[in-house]
Amino acid sequence: MSKALNIISFDVPFPANYGGVIDVYYKLVWLKKEGIKVHLHCFTYGRSESKELEALCEKVYYYKRGTGFFSNVSPLPYTVKSRQSKELEANLLANDFPILFEVLHTCYLLNDGRFKNRKKIYRHSNIEHDYYLQLSKSERNIFKRIYLRIEAKKLERFEKIINFADVILAVNENDAAYFKLHYPKVETVYLPSFHPNEEVNIKQGKGDYILYHGNLSVSENYESALWLIENVFCEVQHKIIIAGLNPPAFLKNSIEGYGHIQLIENPSADKMDELIANAQIHCLHTFQATGLKLKLLNVLFKGRFVICNPKMIVGTRIGSGDKDGNYMGSRPVDFIGLIRDLMEQNLTDEIIEGRRKSLKIYFNQENIKKLLESI
Repeated sequence: MSKALNIISFDVPFPANYGGVIDVYYKLVWLKKEGIKVHLHCFTYGRSESKELEALCEKVYYYKRGTGFFSNVSPLPYTVKSRQSKELEANLLANDFPILFEVLHTCYLLNDGRFKNRKKIYRHSNIEHDYYLQLSKSERNIFKRIYLRIEAKKLERFEKIINFADVILAVNENDAAYFKLHYPKVETVYLPSFHPNEEVNIKQGKGDYILYHGNLSVSENYESALWLIENVFCEVQHKIIIAGLNPPAFLKNSIEGYGHIQLIENPSADKMDELIANAQIHCLHTFQATGLKLKLLNVLFKGRFVICNPKMIVGTRIGSGDKDGNYMGSRPVDFIGLIRDLMEQNLTDEIIEGRRKSLKIYFNQENIKKLLESI
């Protein structure tokens, strides 16, 4: 096995404060532990160069994304076209190490003949055209909605480039089945996302509030927050905290109408950890059954009771029930009833041990072995 690896990242993966970059960053942490010399290639758009990444990698390269009008009018998806780089091509050709393409957005070179004899690994995050189509359905800005629908069609056409990969690493079992069906000649490996938790570390006892958190600038998350506010949180009297990045004005206005709901904007990593650890209940909801929700993993490793809808756990092997403190509900009445019951319960050693057993397949120390086998 090569002891060196190229990784092409769609963004600078530090700070690791949203879903996609969390997987990339903690993958780098574990590759470093295994003595793999990573040549990291990052596309930049708003994030700075990082000494933390340079400490983890043999070398870090930064490329500016080609945003603007001409990237939008290309037949390629905007997310792909804006990540074309001659400098990246030259740097990859300067060595013969395997290449790990982080999400479909970085895969422009996957079918380039110059890399025909290189080991090429595609890291899946979502079925991108499904993800963008679902985002378009919840997006309130008409221009963004049109963009997302066009991008979804382009991504669906572009996805066929995956045929040129040697291995697909899928974060979700259902998505792995999709790839096995549509790309049967490419090996598909189920490999859950890497994350910051090395062990289950949950506070015993009780908290006095309910938490919903996420990147609130993303329509998937702010629509779920609104659904919870308008259908669930409005019917309970316990303290509720909604925390996350860059909440839109209409979400702020909705929260202001309720005295028992508090918004915490752009919390630091330490503050977010504190909120997760001390909450009595984590309410999680999504309209999209795709990929793996890293906030779900985070609260299962660090948080007390969890209530989520079925789409949160599709393809994850994560169950629900009393044994691990993770409960499932589809209707508002399900969430409300579970909240009333769970706010009165203490988290026991038995529940924590059940949680530990249910999360075994998500331990990084096991998944790094699967990653290295694939490389």
